[in-house]
Amino acid sequence: MSTITITKLYDQIAGKWGKETAEDLCTFTETKIQSELKNLIPGLATKEDIVKLEVKISESKNETIRWMFVFWIGQMAAIFGFILLFLKK
Repeated sequence: MSTITITKLYDQIAGKWGKETAEDLCTFTETKIQSELKNLIPGLATKEDIVKLEVKISESKNETIRWMFVFWIGQMAAIFGFILLFLKK
């Protein structure tokens, strides 16, 4: 896909449809592109947003690992308790 500038578009359209139509079309196209970009820019993530997300992911990983250790220690205690229960009988 090749890129085309507004000037190049104007020159190509002006020869076929006339200067006024070419100018109107180029103005409309440029205005439409600018308004779409203004609508999209607030939704883009900034570096600060990405850093905050990385921190949240890191904290979530740490919390998950902590809970995994608590779970496995509980499992080991339960298994050890059952083994002791069976060995006493």
